[in-house]
Amino acid sequence: MLPEAIIALTIVTPGRGSCCCPLLFLFNPVKLEELMSLLHHVEINASDLLVTREFYDALLPDLGYELYQEWPLGFSYKYGATYLVFVQTEAAFIHSGYHRKATGLNHLAFHAESRRQVDELTDKMRRRNARMLYEDRHPYAGGPQYYALFVEGPDRLKIEIVAPE
Repeated sequence: MLPEAIIALTIVTPGRGSCCCPLLFLFNPVKLEELMSLLHHVEINASDLLVTREFYDALLPDLGYELYQEWPLGFSYKYGATYLVFVQTEAAFIHSGYHRKATGLNHLAFHAESRRQVDELTDKMRRRNARMLYEDRHPYAGGPQYYALFVEGPDRLKIEIVAPE
């Protein structure tokens, strides 16, 4: 086995301060360009934070995400250098609603480890009575070589879990 090295990388963003991120290098060192090409975070407003929390607490840990932050009006989950933030929508904007076919975010797609994990999450979401999308074409709704779960999360946000090819 090759030796491991833990290196602390400090990222400085003008006007935003800096953060220190420990990186673990194993067989292939992570290039700074690759790290910086990842999404830093995505923030999603939720009409009902409790319902949103229950849904993502059931889904994200199975995909390798860990609870990262909690505060009265929100929470976040982190995987690697990227995190997802969920915040209670302010009362003044609740009435606007969300629809994935309107301008803006359409869906979130996550990597699954395997087809088996897609199947396990499909069963889990069915047990939770989540709204399954494209049920008549599941698990090939994305095409004959595309093995995935499509489910509707809170506020009708489409969530996709994709198996490796």
